[in-house]
Amino acid sequence: MKEKFDDQIEGRNSVLELLESGRDINKIFVTRGEKHGSINKILAIARERKIIVVEKSQKQMEEMAQEENYQGVIAIVPPFEYVEVEDILAYANEKQEPPFVLILDGIEDPHNLGSIIRTAETAGVHGIIIPKRRAASVNSTVNKASAGAVEHMKIARVTNITDTIDQLKQAGLWICGTDINAEKYYYNQDLTGPLGIVIGNEGKGISEKVKKNCDFSVKIPMKGKIQSLNAAVSTGIIVYEAVKQRIKQ
Repeated sequence: MKEKFDDQIEGRNSVLELLESGRDINKIFVTRGEKHGSINKILAIARERKIIVVEKSQKQMEEMAQEENYQGVIAIVPPFEYVEVEDILAYANEKQEPPFVLILDGIEDPHNLGSIIRTAETAGVHGIIIPKRRAASVNSTVNKASAGAVEHMKIARVTNITDTIDQLKQAGLWICGTDINAEKYYYNQDLTGPLGIVIGNEGKGISEKVKKNCDFSVKIPMKGKIQSLNAAVSTGIIVYEAVKQRIKQ
């Protein structure tokens, strides 16, 4: 059974992306008197799609907003619907492309999760797998950080990452871990073909159990005094190396 939860999407770009994605929207709230710039475009699309728009005072909107920078617009959406791992693999098959999947082993910061989703969507990743426990889930902060990419990305939420890796292996994927102690740099590793890339927790990295279940691991060269990168930045570096290698095939 697919899991759902209630949410609201805030900010002009996020709401515009939401409207243009065609996803169901229950209602849009705007600050009374806000009729300039991209708000006009939001109102026009909402009118065309027959979505209810409610004007509220600035005080009422501030009480409703979950973010400080909600930019005068809040959309109330039906619960976010996660997919199954099989749906991600089926999507890759439909596109006649080798599966390209991200597995997030305990990303806790919703801003990191949103940035990773944005990178994954622009890079053509077929889906992202996140754990149900001790990790960020998709919410309005994630949506905003992803610049609306959440609306175009298949995301599966699973009970056990290790079991899911086994499932992906059985489906023919090679699993690439990311580890500062790995022997090989990411650009020296073959990242073509059916691939799952594991990104670890912001502080602890990949858990030992998950690391042992990876087929191989790669690292990013560190030349400075700080020996770690933000999880979203690391993801972008490795994902786009895979994209580069896949284009050359």
